[in-house]
Amino acid sequence: MSTLQQEILNLVKCFRRQWPLFSNSERTTVCGADCMLMALQLSMAEVNKQLHGDFTVSLSDLLETWNYLLHDKLGLSYENMKETENYADVKKAYDAFLARSNMLDLIDICQKCCCLGLLPEDESIAPVKMLEFISGVTNVQENIGSVLSTPSTDVNRQGQENMKVSMLAKKSVCSYLSLLVNSKDDLALAHILNVPDRGLGREAFTDLKHVSQKRKMSIFLMATSFIRTIELGGRDCASSLYDPLRAHVKGLSNFVNFIDKLQEIVGEILNPRIAGGRILSTVKMHLIKGRSNGDPFCQAVEEVVQDLDLKIKNIIDSQQEILIASTTGVSPTR
Repeated sequence: MSTLQQEILNLVKCFRRQWPLFSNSERTTVCGADCMLMALQLSMAEVNKQLHGDFTVSLSDLLETWNYLLHDKLGLSYENMKETENYADVKKAYDAFLARSNMLDLIDICQKCCCLGLLPEDESIAPVKMLEFISGVTNVQENIGSVLSTPSTDVNRQGQENMKVSMLAKKSVCSYLSLLVNSKDDLALAHILNVPDRGLGREAFTDLKHVSQKRKMSIFLMATSFIRTIELGGRDCASSLYDPLRAHVKGLSNFVNFIDKLQEIVGEILNPRIAGGRILSTVKMHLIKGRSNGDPFCQAVEEVVQDLDLKIKNIIDSQQEILIASTTGVSPTR
């Protein structure tokens, strides 16, 4: 782990220790670099839809706005950069998206830590360093060097494919955990709504997103409300606002009921070590169900789960204070 990566890790740990100073909700989660970019993309698409009727955004516009946004938020000079079209609306939509999702991005957390003096001076992260981390300058340079020095072979291509599978497995498992902690995390939901395949493609997500906006709910709460309505009163009981979702009842029911199963584990098993392992095991079996043992994705999920299980146990062992359900009314697992 590089020095910069360790500094970012310390920053996140500081946020987790001092979360009441950042937010009035203990369920607030960190929006990392990749999620920041996705949030910006969705925000730009939403602004384009409002102004032009198309929920789309070009890659060139996204990257240009991304670069401008980072410089703006970090207070770095952007005199030679042209303000992107509708930037004020996009920035407002971006901030609103994070607020709805109960998330804070790395820049907001870093700036808050500095303002409150929560980190030692030698652990503060300079804006330029934060820009380097979020924009991935170091990784890009390393990748370019690797491409230039190493000829493309079948072995290299296989390695790249394995890396993609590993990243997908990690993103899938972590997104289930993120949604379990923060049900307003629409980005996590977007990653796992159709993983494994539930027949919930782009159309289903778009329908769900539009209905949730009309009802002013998070996407997960909207899905849960819809399925509960169906379960209690049948399809005919759903109001006209639910009409676009009726075609997705089976997939949404599968998704909501699985999250219910994870939440039951959290609420019923008081020992956090046991609950953590049970949650990870349940997610693993859900992701690999129906796949052959030799499937690379199955192996990747197994490795991710083992790594996360160890990390969870280490976190629990290192904690100084233990929550006791009888005195707090909150499950220690939560």
